[in-house]
Amino acid sequence: MSRGYCHLCHDMEQALQPLLQEFGLALEVLDVDADPELEARYDERVPVLLLGEEELCHYFLDEPRVREALGRRRV
Repeated sequence: MSRGYCHLCHDMEQALQPLLQEFGLALEVLDVDADPELEARYDERVPVLLLGEEELCHYFLDEPRVREALGRRRV
């Protein structure tokens, strides 16, 4: 979950790139401001990184947690 004008969102996207490459994944960025339901749910908590329905982190990339979650998906 992201916002176009959010510097933390842009920072998280950049920090996530090496993990995406390592695990061969693509990132789907959803703009919370484009969907009233998402805006109501996440509002000022962006960026939020989800893997499916599991919230992995918000505001800043939690690399160990993301790595662990992606590792579980490989199995």
